[in-house]
Amino acid sequence: MSASASAAAPAPPAAPALRVTRAGVTIDGTRILQDVSFEASPGEVVALIGPNGAGKSTLLSVVTGDQAVTEGTVEIDGRALGAWSLRELGRRRAVLLQQNGVFFPFTVREVVEMGRAPWQRTPREADDEAVVAESIELTGMQRFRERPLPSLSGGERARASLARILAQQTGILLLDEPTAALDLRHQEDVLRIARDRARAGDCVVVVLHDLSLAAAYADRIVLIAGGRVVTDGSPDEVLTAPLLSEVYELPVEVMRHPVTGTALVLPQRHDASPILIPADSLEETT
Repeated sequence: MSASASAAAPAPPAAPALRVTRAGVTIDGTRILQDVSFEASPGEVVALIGPNGAGKSTLLSVVTGDQAVTEGTVEIDGRALGAWSLRELGRRRAVLLQQNGVFFPFTVREVVEMGRAPWQRTPREADDEAVVAESIELTGMQRFRERPLPSLSGGERARASLARILAQQTGILLLDEPTAALDLRHQEDVLRIARDRARAGDCVVVVLHDLSLAAAYADRIVLIAGGRVVTDGSPDEVLTAPLLSEVYELPVEVMRHPVTGTALVLPQRHDASPILIPADSLEETT
């Protein structure tokens, strides 16, 4: 093969950073997940979507190792999840839960420093101060740096927790509804960070309820309902009006963003009556 032909050859696809194969979870006799399989590779954002109670957060807990499977397998970097020590897992995957679990009055800086714990007594410990500062800046938390976490709003605490997992510097990010407590600006900021990490070669798996955000930022979407994977594909393949209407048991419309062309998912409201504002009310406010 010539050098030019070799240079033109596409790079082989990255091996999956995590793989779930035919996983099932039964808790107190109730089947929560059944025959669930999916993969996520370096360089992509994979969104897990589905109705409330579909099993999204349970699936993420399976991937983090917080919830054991009753059947099937989970692998990280080609190795069974249970074969990694907790410290090894801490160097490979970082987890952002819906509840951050920090109740003591640690400052934002101290919380972010906790993300460096897996790298203690390694050469990378020398980077701690710089990495913590960068993570705080990236999440826009500089002015809250010395504030106790309990004194912050829910959205500010969520951003501090995000800074903590960024400081962990792992190749896999697992995010459970990271935009739930955030305003529009910070929702965009968080998912832009997630996308940037994927573009830099990380693997990002994120649970989302906002389907339009999933369309805008995910490379691939896994739709879950009733504890099973309904479909797995690109946003355009998954976010179709007939499928979403069936799964969510609500008629929806899928339109296109006028600038980006990504899907916008909205409930149908054809039966809604228009809100009429009397003309004299408008005059009084001018």
